[in-house]
Amino acid sequence: MDIALVGAGIGGLAAAACLLQQGHTVRVYEQAGEVSEVGAAVQMSANAVKVLYQLGLKETLDRHAVRPESFQFLRYDSGDLLHLIVLGDEHEKRHGHPYYQIHRVDLHHGLMQVVQSLDPNALVLGKRAQAVHENKEQALVRFADGSEVTADLLIGADGIKSVVRRHVVDDSPPVFTGQVAWRLAIPIERIAPELRPPMASTIWCGPKNHAVMYYMRGGRVLNFVGCVERPWEEESWTARKPWSELNADYEGWHPMVRAPIEAADKDQCFRWALNNRQPVMTWCTQRVALLGDAVHATLPYMAQGAAMAIEDAAILSRALALDVPLGERLGIYESHRAPRAARVVTESTEMGELYHIADASQMKQAFKDRNIAASRNNWLYPYNPWTVDIHRPYEGV
Repeated sequence: MDIALVGAGIGGLAAAACLLQQGHTVRVYEQAGEVSEVGAAVQMSANAVKVLYQLGLKETLDRHAVRPESFQFLRYDSGDLLHLIVLGDEHEKRHGHPYYQIHRVDLHHGLMQVVQSLDPNALVLGKRAQAVHENKEQALVRFADGSEVTADLLIGADGIKSVVRRHVVDDSPPVFTGQVAWRLAIPIERIAPELRPPMASTIWCGPKNHAVMYYMRGGRVLNFVGCVERPWEEESWTARKPWSELNADYEGWHPMVRAPIEAADKDQCFRWALNNRQPVMTWCTQRVALLGDAVHATLPYMAQGAAMAIEDAAILSRALALDVPLGERLGIYESHRAPRAARVVTESTEMGELYHIADASQMKQAFKDRNIAASRNNWLYPYNPWTVDIHRPYEGV
């Protein structure tokens, strides 16, 4: 097939790589004048790593990523352990592949290398999508520069502000959740050894606030993301905010949380609004399909945003390989993926409420009642995009 794909983020590049491996002609249209990625690190659990390995990215992950020993949920002030999810060797043994934490830039670069090795001309820069149309024979995307492209299939991987989504679903804007996220990257040598977190993903839970810390780039850099309940502000990954506001948000927190804040570059404190949407079951028309944040933007509380986009890519490529009319192939992709993505969106929102529990004295009991370790190991991580029965809607097993 001749496929046009809008958006060269992690989901878009993963989809392009999967489809190019199948022999399709793919052109990825990216609004930026140069391909780059910003933002924090991302977490890749076994369900997504199965796809990345198939794309040839094992070496990239092993070279640049960190394999954490566990998720440790800790009380914000005392550091008391609230809950534990074992990762490391146990995650790989149970689910067949490791759990990685990798800088978004490193993963994006690895995917870009795969796409360009399959087709050096796959990426087209400086193309901001403006409108989408389709008929029985083809899909068309019109760009801001006045140019147009037609294809057998159009894929919208253009993020939470997706233009392609308007054609498939509606033009309603994303909804501000009442939370914002701080993002810091701190060279580990700036932090005293006794204040460095363990080789784990530590989640510090407090009233209306939480902080996540984990290592990336081979353990040389500490990633810090702090999610705070605040009034609305711009949704931008590159918006810098005063260090004094970050400092105030975490006043009185544990010394291990305070250490990276105090070691951060005062002019490199980024903060963006957290937006999402209610899950939808419509992902496709007859010649247009959505994937990633364009159709299931979610909060970061299950560390599955990028992973879900990568799963989408693999399932879409499998559906398109079926010997049925295109509309049926897209229907199979939609009916299988939409329920799983909806569950992740819903549970991520619920996790935010758990991490921000107002009554700190009830934190430990709340985690015990929820038992999120069993939940994720039973339905989230075992999923294999290459072997799951895509002819059936995902049912959580």
